[in-house]
Amino acid sequence: MLIYDGNCGFCTRSVRLTERLPVRVTLTPRQEIDLAEVGVDQSRAEREVLWVSCSGRVAGGADAVAELLTHARGVWPLAGHMMKLPVIRPLAAGVYRVVASHRYRLPGVTPACQLPPEQRPGR
Repeated sequence: MLIYDGNCGFCTRSVRLTERLPVRVTLTPRQEIDLAEVGVDQSRAEREVLWVSCSGRVAGGADAVAELLTHARGVWPLAGHMMKLPVIRPLAAGVYRVVASHRYRLPGVTPACQLPPEQRPGR
């Protein structure tokens, strides 16, 4: 399962791109799930996309993206495994943090994304 911020237009559009990947995954907005039921802390779900494996293991941010890719078919698992390499993992995490912290300025935003963090829905 991939848990994302359903109030963020950029996040929602990014997640919709995963529908084109050859991967079977449940895409779930954090606003529509009992986070405690899947072992996820509310504050974590507010700051990063989350991958919840069938065994209940949770990965967040760039690690969640890497997990998603490793579960796809074709060449995508190679990209996911590369993102987990010790040399690339910190770079992927840094890029993820920059994008996540500026998502309200990126194409596809909604008015909710442009509010100050403490005023955004779900906070």
